[in-house]
Amino acid sequence: MEHSPMDPARIQAMIENGLPGARAEVSGADGVHFEATVIASQFAGKLPLARHRLVYATLGELMGGAIHALALKTLTPEEAAARQG
Repeated sequence: MEHSPMDPARIQAMIENGLPGARAEVSGADGVHFEATVIASQFAGKLPLARHRLVYATLGELMGGAIHALALKTLTPEEAAARQG
């Protein structure tokens, strides 16, 4: 079964819809490998693996299907603010 190519804007929308209040920046030129930075208050107190699972859950069956690889950076709003100094 052919998957339609994914685009970063669609992935961004799915993540932001699935994690209310989250901000996602997604890039990926080839349509199957993507990088995303996700800033969400839901990540507070969670280890990176648990944060990644929250993001993967917003994408459902697309992970491993239309999305072959997704490199994630996950930050709370506080962590993101600290990075910007």
